[in-house]
Amino acid sequence: MYEDLDATSNSSGTPVCGSEQGGEGTMTTSDVLAGASLDSMVLKCVTCGRTHALDELRWRCGDCRGVLDLEGFTAVMANASALARRRPSLWRYAEALPVPEPAGITMGEGGTPLVPAPAKRGVFLKMDYLMPTGSFKDRGAVLVAALAERLGVRRMVADSSGNAGAAIAAYAARAGIVCDVYVPATTSAGKVAQLRAYGATVRQVDGTREDTAAAAALDADDPDVFYASHVYNPFFFHGTKTYVFELWEQFDGRLPGTLVLPAGNGTLVLGAYLGCRELLDQRLIDGLPRIVAVQAENCAPLAHAFNRGRAVSQAGAAGGTIAEGIAIARPARAEQIVAAVRATQGEIVTVAEPHIRAAHSALARAGLHVEPTAAVCWAAIQAFPERPAEAGDEIVAPLCGSGLKSKPPA
Repeated sequence: MYEDLDATSNSSGTPVCGSEQGGEGTMTTSDVLAGASLDSMVLKCVTCGRTHALDELRWRCGDCRGVLDLEGFTAVMANASALARRRPSLWRYAEALPVPEPAGITMGEGGTPLVPAPAKRGVFLKMDYLMPTGSFKDRGAVLVAALAERLGVRRMVADSSGNAGAAIAAYAARAGIVCDVYVPATTSAGKVAQLRAYGATVRQVDGTREDTAAAAALDADDPDVFYASHVYNPFFFHGTKTYVFELWEQFDGRLPGTLVLPAGNGTLVLGAYLGCRELLDQRLIDGLPRIVAVQAENCAPLAHAFNRGRAVSQAGAAGGTIAEGIAIARPARAEQIVAAVRATQGEIVTVAEPHIRAAHSALARAGLHVEPTAAVCWAAIQAFPERPAEAGDEIVAPLCGSGLKSKPPA
């Protein structure tokens, strides 16, 4: 049986890694969670430093319109004996998350399998498409919905190419919050049907993905609306960082040498980097794994900026790609994404459409039916040189979205 998170974490009541066992002053899980009060947290502009209280429902800086990060929260990882007794969901990392587990909202998200990649020694695939709504976006969406519930939000809006919107819509439904989701008119019919099934109002927008985001932003500027954005809301990244926490456990207290991650708006890149930094800060890993971010060649503003030293706004126009989930011409957190990759001595690479199609087909023939966007990392890995599979030198990539959601590529 698994213990509840409000139980003590071991026989001495010490859940935090590195704490002394027994004696006065030991810390229980309840103590840690009690210290993580929303009242102590603020949203801080990464550009000018202005802060906003969470209940202001701000999604960007009121002065310079810059993006906001979460301040006033310090993550703590529970020790191995505590984790061993907890349920296999992302909420096993309760002390490292800025909101408590929402009992009426959670669907057991997290705890996805890690499997050896087909015909590639030392390469592993994490099956994040086995989430409640069929994509890794559930990791972030459940935290955003938990925050919205605690703030008493009545209506939320989101914009998405499909997966993030579906995740937000599902958790909004469980929280009893009215939800509008803006999507491009070209969004896969399966994803639109999923949104409607959850009871969300779907607003299809003609034009680019950026046009969709702009339409949602106008709605989000209403002071009574909560913008449940997987791009602007930093709580989302505190959910996606659990991808790395799970890898840390799956590799027995260490991380692989390289994380290959898809990059559009960078929600998994930024979450993974945040999780790695938190593990490093607690001395639970010896160094940061290398992050290789992958973009579709037809829509690669981050790669152009990274490799040519340009600002993303000058990186050139985007073309069409079957990898609709990463077809983002101007990521709002582009500078942070590029900085995160550079900090790990990583790189941003691109893959061509024929290679994405081939990777998608190869995964399916290996029993892994994912959407085309989820195949971009596997496409990139095919170009990696073969090397001995040594401990600490492994490569891991996520399979981010279910193939049941998208029309197969032509």
